[in-house]
Amino acid sequence: MTTKPVILIVDDETSNIEIMSCLLESEYEICFAKSGARALEIAGPIAPDLILLDIMMPGLDGYEVCRRLKLDEALADVPVIFTTGLDGFEDEARGLSAGAIDYVTKPIQPEILRRRVSNHLEMKRMRDQLANLAMTDALTGLGNRRLLEQHLRAESRRLARCGEWLSVLMLDIDCFKQFNDFYGHLRGDDCIRMVASALRDTLHRPGDFCARYGGEEFCCILPGTDFSGAMSVAEEMRRQVELHAISNAGA
Repeated sequence: MTTKPVILIVDDETSNIEIMSCLLESEYEICFAKSGARALEIAGPIAPDLILLDIMMPGLDGYEVCRRLKLDEALADVPVIFTTGLDGFEDEARGLSAGAIDYVTKPIQPEILRRRVSNHLEMKRMRDQLANLAMTDALTGLGNRRLLEQHLRAESRRLARCGEWLSVLMLDIDCFKQFNDFYGHLRGDDCIRMVASALRDTLHRPGDFCARYGGEEFCCILPGTDFSGAMSVAEEMRRQVELHAISNAGA
């Protein structure tokens, strides 16, 4: 089942929200906010793929909302298209300087809006694919150290706000150098892949995360898990690796 891209429409005029929703709802999941403050409140939880943002709104205007979105690490890469009645060169330049990726003037031209939304979502999809490749360990398919550090920072900030536990497991393969020396590097790679698979299969909660730290070392992040829970997960991982019965005559 394919999940539709999520578009957040931000506009203080209900009629504008209805027009844009009607044009886009057949292809995308639509969420909306009627103020800049509300947009900032819900953008994180809904994780939109694209934001259509009005400029002239009471309270926080679109420029300020866009600026704040770009300061949020989790939302900085979400493309923002300004939708506004302002059509001067200076207005467009200011919008692009604020971090918007495009600018659509009102009244909305249906085909122009559809095309620009489609084009920017496709570019985002390709950027996301490249980013995913840059964050993935090629041998195991797990996250790499760069993604691990990014994930750890985000989880540390999130859990610090609500005072929940965060456990981190560091694991490595015993006597791996002797294994590599005795069986060769191809068998060594197979061993690392089998261990990675066992670790990944042990984690069942959506928030749990496992990465290859480097060489034969792995790291797992367990949000909302105390010491006792982390030890239980670690023991289950050890047991799952043991089930593979990987012999090491070189040890």
